[in-house]
Amino acid sequence: RAGPGQVLERLVEAQEAVVALDPTLDEVEYFPVSARTGRGVPELTASLVDRLGDGPPYFPSDVVTDTPEALWVAELVREQLLAKTHDELPHAITCRVTEWEWPHIRVEIIVERDSQKAIVIGKGGEVLKAVGIAVRAELPEGTYLDLHVKVERRWQNRAEMLDRLGY
Repeated sequence: RAGPGQVLERLVEAQEAVVALDPTLDEVEYFPVSARTGRGVPELTASLVDRLGDGPPYFPSDVVTDTPEALWVAELVREQLLAKTHDELPHAITCRVTEWEWPHIRVEIIVERDSQKAIVIGKGGEVLKAVGIAVRAELPEGTYLDLHVKVERRWQNRAEMLDRLGY
């Protein structure tokens, strides 16, 4: 709760207290940080990151993610749906890959109501088409993406559906 004029005074007090406990710590850096505004946090973070060494590699250099490809594609479809429909579509939507025979990928988009299905498809299929185009742009060239919308009433409240979806 120190005011701007008191910050330097408090930092000097902190340094004196630390050195009194351990005289070898006289070259320690101090960072004034505001819990309310976050001022000073970027400088502290940058200093800490600079001090970190490289850790051991946990994956081969050609592996960029530990997420299975099918889950990644399903989440990509869901992300694009939520981006294209904005607030119209509740987050009570899920996607799953039901077929993966390269280059053909079939993704089921599961909603809870017929009204949500209509939102996902859009007038003349325009929303579903836009989602497909955006997702294909993220996939390797030549991928055939087949999107299907399915209504599963109250899927979030049914244990067998959650098991089948992997939740």
